[in-house]
Amino acid sequence: MSAFVEIARTGCASIGRHPIRSAVTIAAVLSVLVPYLVGMGLVEGIRQEALVAIGSADGPGAIALPDLYVAGSRFGRRVPIRLAAAEDIARFEGVVRVIPRIVGRVTLGKKDVEAVLVGLPQEELAEAITGATIGKVIEGQLPRTEPGGAPQLVLGSALAEELGQQVGGVIPPILRSSRGEKTPRIVGIFRTDSSMWQSRVVLTTFETAAELFDQQGLATDLLVHCRAGQPAEVSARIVREVRGVGDETGIGCEVILRSDLESLLPVGLGHRAGVFNLVFVVAFAVAILAILVISGFGLAERRRTIGILKATGWQTDQVLLRGLVEHLLLGLIGATASILLAFVWLKWFNGFWIAGVFVSGLETSPGIPVPFVLAPVPVLLAVLIACLLVTVGSVFSTWRSAVTSPAEAMR
Repeated sequence: MSAFVEIARTGCASIGRHPIRSAVTIAAVLSVLVPYLVGMGLVEGIRQEALVAIGSADGPGAIALPDLYVAGSRFGRRVPIRLAAAEDIARFEGVVRVIPRIVGRVTLGKKDVEAVLVGLPQEELAEAITGATIGKVIEGQLPRTEPGGAPQLVLGSALAEELGQQVGGVIPPILRSSRGEKTPRIVGIFRTDSSMWQSRVVLTTFETAAELFDQQGLATDLLVHCRAGQPAEVSARIVREVRGVGDETGIGCEVILRSDLESLLPVGLGHRAGVFNLVFVVAFAVAILAILVISGFGLAERRRTIGILKATGWQTDQVLLRGLVEHLLLGLIGATASILLAFVWLKWFNGFWIAGVFVSGLETSPGIPVPFVLAPVPVLLAVLIACLLVTVGSVFSTWRSAVTSPAEAMR
């Protein structure tokens, strides 16, 4: 045991005797592991927040979302559906309620900032946000429909900041309908710590959205809540029976189950995570070669050190064990520093630059808090990879010096 302790002690001391080589080796580990940990942290954070958003996970903001999303279908493409379909579907056995929704792109302000406008019936707005206290999510109040009054909007926090808007402000007409122009009024702003999906959303009532888009009697889709165990039966009946909506012919219904959305989520994020991992598999291979070259720094001095050790009675296996301890310690230092730097990048710098790779529409410097989770598996994998990188990259140079004679090594 004392011999092993002495070997470990000299291995640790070797790091201080070769500061340049140690620093460059740790830097090589950091250059590979920090982006990897940041990317995996973003993937897991976005996945968990998206699960909460579609109602398949427990947590703050998790609410009971619709079981079915019903839209019109013509030539295999989604089209708006007439509100008359909502009355037919509401009479089906197993349907609790049907909520019409309008979702469309708009441009705001003089800079023509693009945003997504969502319109829901006024009585459904509170539940659609959180089902909790509105003040926890929105600064101000929910929009209402006032006949003859200005359209009332709630802006996402990122939009409000980009447009320089506050509660009570007004913005130029965002659409000019057949009913003339009206200047929308800002009655609320989503808080900056709310869900990132709400940061670039404009929320209003269904009636206001229909007026702004000049699409009376139509909805983008219908949100159908069903009794437990009956969404599949209701979905089949909608597809089979709800056709020729209103005065239109040839329009069927396209139905998406919430379970389908849950299955699509890991596919989309898994694709990006897979591409990200593939890139870093190549990076890991390159890093091993880089560390193999880096291990040449101070090689002459290390050879002399190993020669002295062998001349004083050290065996080849003891020299290799000493080198293994040194390399493992370098790997642990590199892994620990990588985890800390990844946390700083995600927490303090809010995923600067790299967040846009995983979330479309985010700028280089995100204007919203980007969700992240440094899960145990990627962290432990990073520690293992760091130790393997340094050990595999340096073992050859150590072995080459250890098998030479003391006289040859000390030349």
